[in-house]
Amino acid sequence: MIIDSIENAALYYGINGKIEKALKFLKETDFSKITTDRVEIEGEEIFALISKYKTIKPEDGKWEAHRQYVDIQFIISGGEDFGYVNVEYLDPTTDYDPENDIQWFNGDGDFFQLHEDEFVILFPQDAHMPKLAIEGSEEVKKVVIKVAV
Repeated sequence: MIIDSIENAALYYGINGKIEKALKFLKETDFSKITTDRVEIEGEEIFALISKYKTIKPEDGKWEAHRQYVDIQFIISGGEDFGYVNVEYLDPTTDYDPENDIQWFNGDGDFFQLHEDEFVILFPQDAHMPKLAIEGSEEVKKVVIKVAV
């Protein structure tokens, strides 16, 4: 897992070309002009999902992990508490769903805050719990870029 500000995105371009392309998309795109909830960057290899939601109570959060895609989650506006733990420390509550590239888990992890213009890169071993309220529920606008492994 990597957490940083979008102004430091270039530090991570060397991970691989797909992650570089995704981070450049985040850095160079004016999201106020995007009117769709999905943007194809490189077909199914790299695409962006744009959403707006209200943060939820921590007790309503769920641990999730993906196998086919790396998640790059970027906050356009608002802020949220965000959970992280290595998937090996959790107990699966569902079988892996390859069609939706998701598996759900129970367990404990660590939490940090993610704010406007900050991103987190989550690899397949990085279970995460997004969308949590920091103090009270607030509206968040977020981009999740899916980068094929």
